[in-house]
Amino acid sequence: MHALDLRLPEIAIVNQKMTPVEAFIYSYDDSQREIMLYAHKLLSENLGLIDKIRFKIPFYYQNSWVCYLNPLKEGGIEFAFIRGNELSNSQGLLESKGRKQVMGLTIRALSELPEMELIETLQEALLLDETVSYASKRKNPKSAINRTI
Repeated sequence: MHALDLRLPEIAIVNQKMTPVEAFIYSYDDSQREIMLYAHKLLSENLGLIDKIRFKIPFYYQNSWVCYLNPLKEGGIEFAFIRGNELSNSQGLLESKGRKQVMGLTIRALSELPEMELIETLQEALLLDETVSYASKRKNPKSAINRTI
């Protein structure tokens, strides 16, 4: 079993107002909910990241976006890293799936989650977020117009 205690007292859920991310997580079935609860507890409680619903899914922030949880239609969760292309991926955990920047790990069951490798990847992503400012690679046509006026 994983090191994090996932047991949440039912009384706490009833008596305390759920955050939007918790409400999102509880709207899913058992397997996806279990994976997302584990990840949410790891990210928000253990690592102190700020959770927010963006683009209709949970994102986690430190100085900038670090990662997000994407429930997959065919089951499971993609644990995606916004700056995945900048991570070493020395564990071979992350896949780009044709994306240039975002890389992620698909988790179909909590029992299959490579906990230590995921935590190492998270630590690297947090270190990157702390030490290297995120510079958007998007071309912003408005900023080009403003510079020429």
